[in-house]
Amino acid sequence: MNTTITDIFFDLDHTLWDFDKNSEMAFDRIFSKKYSEVRVEDFIEKYAPINQACWKLYQEDKITHQELRYNRLKLSFEALDYTISDDNINQIANDYIAFLPDNNHLFDGTIEVLEYLKPKYKLHIITNGFANVQDRKINNAALGGYFTTITNSESAGVKKPNSIIFDYAVNLAQTSKEKSIMIGDDFDADVNGALNAGLDAIFFNVKNIEIPEKYKQINHLLELKKYL
Repeated sequence: MNTTITDIFFDLDHTLWDFDKNSEMAFDRIFSKKYSEVRVEDFIEKYAPINQACWKLYQEDKITHQELRYNRLKLSFEALDYTISDDNINQIANDYIAFLPDNNHLFDGTIEVLEYLKPKYKLHIITNGFANVQDRKINNAALGGYFTTITNSESAGVKKPNSIIFDYAVNLAQTSKEKSIMIGDDFDADVNGALNAGLDAIFFNVKNIEIPEKYKQINHLLELKKYL
C-alpha cells in the first residue's frame, strides 16, 4: 500500500472497460441486421484508429460531439470504399450509442484489482465520455459499487487533458492533489493531463508504446499492486 496516496482516479474506456471489444459487438449487432455485406472485422480495423484520432480532435475542442459521432463512421466507411448515405450513417451513430453500453467486457484483471484497491483507497473515475452513456456502461458492467465519485467531461465543462477537469474531480472527491493518482491509457489526456494538473499518474501502456523511463507505467492492471 502507498501511504502517501488516499484517492485513485481511473479512466474508464480503454482502461477498465474494453472499448474495442464492446464496440465490435455493438457494430456486429447493427451490421447483422442491415449491412450483412460489411465484415465487422474489416470495419473495426479501419474504425479503431479513426475513432481514436477523432476523439483526440474532440478532446482538443477541434470538433463537436456531433461531428465526432458522424466523422468516425463516415471516414471508416470511406476507408472501406463502402457507399452509404448520411441518413444511414446518422442512424448507425444513434444505434451504436444505444447498443454500446449494453456490452460489459472489462480488461483482464479489472475486478481483481478493484477488489484489491477498494479496502485501501477511495476510488474514482474521470472520463471524457458522455454522462448517460458512461453511466450505463458502469452500471451494466457492475462497476458502480467500487467508485466514490464519477467525473465526466459534461459535468466538468471541459475534457482531459484540461487541468480544470482534474481540479473538478479532486474537489468532488474531497481530497487533495498531493494524495491523488490518475491511471489511464491515454498518454496525453490521462498521464500528462494529470501530471500538469498536479496529480501523480500511472500510464496503462496496453499497446507497449515507447515512453521515457521517468514515467510510471503498467502493461496489465494487476501490475498496479507494485505501486499501490
